[in-house]
Amino acid sequence: MSLLKVLRENVSEKYPFGTDDFFQQVLGSIILISPFIFTEEVWRIASNMSAVNTSIMLSFTFLVGHAVLYTAKNDRDWDKERKILGITFRYISLMGVAFGTVVFMILVTGAHGTFNAGVWQTVTAVSVISVFSVIGAAVTDSLI
Repeated sequence: MSLLKVLRENVSEKYPFGTDDFFQQVLGSIILISPFIFTEEVWRIASNMSAVNTSIMLSFTFLVGHAVLYTAKNDRDWDKERKILGITFRYISLMGVAFGTVVFMILVTGAHGTFNAGVWQTVTAVSVISVFSVIGAAVTDSLI
């Protein structure tokens, strides 16, 4: 069975995920994370976080994303949306946007350099800011 055939079989007419949904997620994420990227407190918190704290924050981001997309929105059904490897396109996009916009904004603005952050501190800052990013992206995707 080809990958294209599998994708066609999993496409749902009821719950399409398109470019408009993707750009809604990006917009919601950027609006909510912009203040946090430039806040010294976030970078100070990140500098004191351990690997366990970072893992918990990353897990929390994944859980909040699922909760906002599929628990808060009653008419959206995880089982009926398009999937790849058992995960919906909408959720994959949400996680990509949640982490991608944070990393993109940090790198483009040079925030990590401004706060003299090393690689680990930048990763932990991404884990903290991604919680807000996923909330902004998921709420925007659900409301608009």
